[in-house]
Amino acid sequence: MYISSSAALSKPRFSASSISTTLSSSSSTTYYRPSCSSSCFFSNQQHRSLSFSSAVRSLRWNWKSPISLKAQIRTTATTPVLNSSHRKLSTMAAENPFKGILTVLPKPGGGEFGKYYSLPALNDPRIDKLPYSIRILLESAIRNCDNFQVKKEDVEKIIDWENTAPKLVEIPFKPARVLLQDFTGVPAVVDLACMRDAMNKLGSDSDKINPLVPVDLVIDHSVQVDVARSENAVQANMELEFQRNKERFAFLKWGSNAFHNMLVVPPGSGIVHQVNLEYLGRVVFNREGLLYPDSVVGTDSHTTMIDGLGVAGWGVGGIEAEATMLGQPMSMVLPGVVGFKLSGKLRSGVTATDLVLTVTQMLRKHGVVGKFVEFYGDGMSELSLADRATIANMSPEYGATMGFFPVDHVTLQYLKLTGRSDETVEMIEAYLRANKMFVDYDEPQHEKVYSSCLHLDLAGVEPCVSGPKRPHDRVPLKEMKSDWHSCLDNKVGFKGFAVPKDAQEKVVKFSFHGQDAELKHGSVVIAAITSCTNTSNPSVMLGAALVAKKACDLGLHIKPWVKTSLAPGSGVVTKYLLQSGLQKYLNQQGFHIVGYGCTTCIGNSGDLDESVASAISENDIVAAAVLSGNRNFEGRVHPLTRANYLASPPLVVAYALAGTVDIDFEKEPIGVGNDGKNVYFKDIWPSTEEIAEVVQSSVLPDMFKSTYEAITKGNNMWNQLSVPSSKLYSWDTSSTYIHEPPYFKDMTMDPPGPHGVKDAFCLLNFGDSITTDHISPAGSIHKDSPAAKYLTERGVDRRDFNSYGSRRGNDEIMARGTFANIRIVNKLLNGEVGPKTIHIPTGEKLSVFDAAMKYKSAGQDTIILAGAEYGSGSSRDWAAKGPMLLGVKAVIAKSFERIHRSNLVGMGIVPLCFKAGEDAETLGLTGHERYTIDLPEKISEIHPGQDVTVRTDTGKSFTCIVRFDTEVELAYFNHGGILPYVIRQLIQQ
Repeated sequence: MYISSSAALSKPRFSASSISTTLSSSSSTTYYRPSCSSSCFFSNQQHRSLSFSSAVRSLRWNWKSPISLKAQIRTTATTPVLNSSHRKLSTMAAENPFKGILTVLPKPGGGEFGKYYSLPALNDPRIDKLPYSIRILLESAIRNCDNFQVKKEDVEKIIDWENTAPKLVEIPFKPARVLLQDFTGVPAVVDLACMRDAMNKLGSDSDKINPLVPVDLVIDHSVQVDVARSENAVQANMELEFQRNKERFAFLKWGSNAFHNMLVVPPGSGIVHQVNLEYLGRVVFNREGLLYPDSVVGTDSHTTMIDGLGVAGWGVGGIEAEATMLGQPMSMVLPGVVGFKLSGKLRSGVTATDLVLTVTQMLRKHGVVGKFVEFYGDGMSELSLADRATIANMSPEYGATMGFFPVDHVTLQYLKLTGRSDETVEMIEAYLRANKMFVDYDEPQHEKVYSSCLHLDLAGVEPCVSGPKRPHDRVPLKEMKSDWHSCLDNKVGFKGFAVPKDAQEKVVKFSFHGQDAELKHGSVVIAAITSCTNTSNPSVMLGAALVAKKACDLGLHIKPWVKTSLAPGSGVVTKYLLQSGLQKYLNQQGFHIVGYGCTTCIGNSGDLDESVASAISENDIVAAAVLSGNRNFEGRVHPLTRANYLASPPLVVAYALAGTVDIDFEKEPIGVGNDGKNVYFKDIWPSTEEIAEVVQSSVLPDMFKSTYEAITKGNNMWNQLSVPSSKLYSWDTSSTYIHEPPYFKDMTMDPPGPHGVKDAFCLLNFGDSITTDHISPAGSIHKDSPAAKYLTERGVDRRDFNSYGSRRGNDEIMARGTFANIRIVNKLLNGEVGPKTIHIPTGEKLSVFDAAMKYKSAGQDTIILAGAEYGSGSSRDWAAKGPMLLGVKAVIAKSFERIHRSNLVGMGIVPLCFKAGEDAETLGLTGHERYTIDLPEKISEIHPGQDVTVRTDTGKSFTCIVRFDTEVELAYFNHGGILPYVIRQLIQQ
């Protein structure tokens, strides 16, 4: 059953309280009330310290910063700097107008768990209809309401979600904590250190720069697969990791001591999102007797994995995370919620990976950018918590802000399995039930309202992979061979390589360490069981081990030139693989454990053997990687694997055994067994029952307890790092890892005000789907790149270049690596692929960095032209910081990815959208013009979503929509970015 809401909109409304993120004109919005609705949930466990010393433990909940949360302010563009009257108001804003609904939560045996803000005590029937994910926003607004940062009007907007969400209203949100990984964490800590210096130079108290909410930073992005197929791979790769990253690891350790309320989990512990799921996730906080739902924003887009545990979490840029750490409320558009009903049960042999790739394709087609997705239905009982986390993990791939699973009995069982105490789980359940945030499928379900609904019968999911260049390009396994041949035929694009017919069957023979070897188009050269998406799921990990065992039993072995690797997301995986007795079979197939981190999924795949690399590059072979990751954008996994397929861990092993993606598993044999007979896919594929039996006997609660007790102790290499105890960081000007950024150079207390763009040149002209992997420096540093030149000039040997990710703390290198992706397609180059551009005034073909510096030295502004989905992919602050350092003043695109657009604003870059039906091509723009963007000189005259005129020196003029989506973003722009804005705010308090 569904009921239409009277929410017709002819166009978006824009005001201080009504703003747009999509800016598309829709005629109506229909809200659905599913007959079987999901119920609201949020659970949280009491905080368990992960500190490495008693001193750090004491800081976790001793909020020693001189700035109180209540003293922070919510600002608008019309009041960019606090004046004395506002400061006076801030002292009046401490009392919560909802204090009357603060309620005691009693313990069953007597006493109390604590107090909480009771949603039922509001006696508002609209709350019963709210999706559970929206109830979390509501509770946060009520708890933080002081009629200053968060107003009663904001609370009313959320309660009236059914009517206000279609109007795209703005609300403040204060997450309970922040999650970082080291790639994004290093620049965040660099910025905090630099902000302390800026505060000091402006004569203020530098100790004001301290996290006001718990911050967890897990070092997991630095380990590379340098050594594979070896019993000693873990130790060897960790030693190399510390050799390359000792300086930045020491910097992070300094940060954990210098800043209050910050925990750093050392390298070798696991993948951030799996550690978050298994250990860091509180589900319900109990802070000094106040109970409230856990919520988190993280500087990695796959922070959404925690949504599978019933914790509201999503990815933001580093600059947004830093503001959250410093007590600034996030300004967000109250999202629509897509209800996703699950029914039925997965067929035997179908994995959670197959399910998530199917869900990703469905939601991508439906369109969920900027929305929450909430799962419900009878099929929920058939999904383990790990399966739910797999689906939630890939929210960025289907475009949603969250993929949310309300807390139910399955969640509670997982909390107990992973070592949360009985008392904590009891508190979580009691709180969530009392506050109508728990789903009990044994009880009648209240009807919920959703913006739209989808339905999936789990029985219809079939085995599949995704690729060869995008996560949402799903390919059913039975169609893989034909799809591969189509890709060879098709013109170069997301589904094409344009290999001539007469070259498609080419066979390249070479010698691999004295052994005869051969490669063809589609040959698998990397097979990696990697990534938080799957390594947190025992069913697919043990399923992969069973495939390896069956293959060993039949006499099948993976060719030695296939680079195989296994990188678990936590030490728990190693324990249950050993407990099951199956790790030895993975080892026999070359899937030795290489480390505990992200590895291949983020491009840390290490070098291919020189003989394999030469065979590929010298013969133009379209080689393949198969990985259990969540991203397969071109150039991400490895520069030499043009085809990259996402697959479940068992399928990774199967494709590695086959040695090619050019195979029909239903009809063609994988190999020949010991008995001389053909071995087929069905011969090595385990049933769901086989996997469940091994999971039941091998995955034990004590494994989680012992693993995470050990995590708090660090490891020898980490513990031996010596760091200073100073509160201000002593910058080393000779360092190529940590460098003081120029963001606050010549900063004064007066905001610079808005800037237009005059006679700007086009630095780059892009088509659709330019991702943050194209923009942001990632992967290895190419020997001929500007970054390599910079390092060489400073005496760094090529073998010590390390990756861009490991050098994110150095703005000089990151600026040089911006737009340095070898697969980037810039229309100014007329079909040539690579990190070059044309310097328009001279016609020279230069690296993007060199061209940008030439424009800057001449005092000339630059802009970027782009197509649809500009900035999709991982949340990377350097994808915004880099262009800013290159001198880019504006980006004009058909559409933006949510986080990236926000990050551009945060760095003072103007995001503009072409009008519907228009783009650079339809307007006849070549990128050789000069562009003037007419923005008002006063910030008060700029409004979210207003039209602005863009003129060119060729006489063309067209209208764009300025994508400042909230009044707060206008304030950031007025201050030259979010970080200067925060500094001025803190100084004024």
